[in-house]
Amino acid sequence: MADLNETFWNRLSDSRTGMLSADTAPAAPMTHYVDAEHRALWFITAKGTDLGKAAAGGTSAQYIVCDNDAQLYTRIDGTLRSVADPAKLDDLWSVFAAAWFEDGKQDDDIELIRLDLTEAEVWSTGGKLSFFYEIAKANLGGSKPDIGEHGTLRF
Repeated sequence: MADLNETFWNRLSDSRTGMLSADTAPAAPMTHYVDAEHRALWFITAKGTDLGKAAAGGTSAQYIVCDNDAQLYTRIDGTLRSVADPAKLDDLWSVFAAAWFEDGKQDDDIELIRLDLTEAEVWSTGGKLSFFYEIAKANLGGSKPDIGEHGTLRF
């Protein structure tokens, strides 16, 4: 599974968005920032959002990524919590984050949240051409298509 783990982190880094939900917060589209060294994902949100409120108390969460371009489909489980870390916010800050906050990084409404990963079910494909080839081959030869790697990672 070492290859799937490496593929997971590399392709997750190539992807930018997914749907994040928590026990007390419905799924919402979010941009993630990968921290493979600490087996975590970071997000920037507003304190008043359902996710911001849920993270402030610490909660279990799930993040879903379906990215054709990165050839990655994954369900990620973990623990979501609010983190007060101005240095990390500086590190993550971008024009994309700035578009949501009128006062920039000093905006009082910013909630920096971290998802510490516990498990991920991962499907890693070979891309569209590989998929279509496998479908054609399966239809001609009567075998199931090989759509790539699939497995569960535990962190």
